[in-house]
Amino acid sequence: MIRAREWLAEPWIQRGVRASLAAGLAWQAAVLLPAPMSQYAYYAALGAVIAVHPTVADSASAAWRTVLAILLGFTVAVVVHEATLAVPAPITIALVVGVAVVFEQWPVLREHASWVSFAAVLMFTVGAADPATYAVNYAGLTLLGAAIGVLVTTVLFPPLQLTVAVRRIDAARALLAQHLRGMADGLRQGEVPSPGEWEGRGRQLAAALDRMRAAENVVARARRANPRARKWEGTAERIREQSRALDRVAVLVDDLTTLVVEFQPHRRGLDRIDGGTGWVLADALDSLGGVVCNPYATATQEGDRDDRAAAIDAAEEALHRLTTLLRSSDVADDEGFFALGAVTVGMHRALDTLRDRERTPHLA
Repeated sequence: MIRAREWLAEPWIQRGVRASLAAGLAWQAAVLLPAPMSQYAYYAALGAVIAVHPTVADSASAAWRTVLAILLGFTVAVVVHEATLAVPAPITIALVVGVAVVFEQWPVLREHASWVSFAAVLMFTVGAADPATYAVNYAGLTLLGAAIGVLVTTVLFPPLQLTVAVRRIDAARALLAQHLRGMADGLRQGEVPSPGEWEGRGRQLAAALDRMRAAENVVARARRANPRARKWEGTAERIREQSRALDRVAVLVDDLTTLVVEFQPHRRGLDRIDGGTGWVLADALDSLGGVVCNPYATATQEGDRDDRAAAIDAAEEALHRLTTLLRSSDVADDEGFFALGAVTVGMHRALDTLRDRERTPHLA
């Protein structure tokens, strides 16, 4: 039962079920219409598939924008055709496509703009004998199917895309923690990544963060016109908070890593505590990675100590040692000293950002 629920939580599975059901219902509805519309039932199925998107808001947007683009394409084809009756067909169709592409630049159409040229060519090649009838059949049935697609998306487990967002956040979190701990290991061994190596790691983390932000935006869109939005409002808000917090921490970590790679403050003669600056800085980075890896409290009973609280305490202790090292140093005119100060401030800010995150409830 649990496996089936997890399986149904997959966005592509949900979209497949919704698209299949919407296409079948649209086809059946179109078949019941009087001739000649019933002969073009496949247009209704097409409209249903077009309108089934990851969110209710996107489904509604796709429905009316696609139909608008189709009608615009039909209009372009008819007008250009009538204006060029004496012109050879190859030139006419070239003009039809050219004018349609111009209209595709209309911002209102967004990603559905390509339907203008598609519909224009279709009208010119298939519906030229009776443009009005063809336009009514095609656009009308597409609109019917799109309306059914939006209805199915709204009624049948309307998606909030929470599962995808959580996965993307977890992936970004894992990469960020891996980077912090990798940097700490390098410092303990007396090595740090070269600027080129860090750029490669940075690109990987940036890609994960981009996917996380995109998933968060999808969740925000999914809450519009969604009957389940109120039920999962708290979860969606926490996903937004976690995404934004992790994004801010990633920016701070990028800055402090750049400082460590370029200025290498651990090699500037600031050896005061526990064998040197490198070890103290490594402990601070490692402990910050531990907090990143423990975003939620895990205590099951009141008074129990959880891994997150322990990670925060360890990070605070490590940062206190790093701050003490900085304050006790007498190399204040060295650029490594200033780099170490900036790194320390950045880690304090990162820890403050990560602090007091709440557990996210079960997602559906």
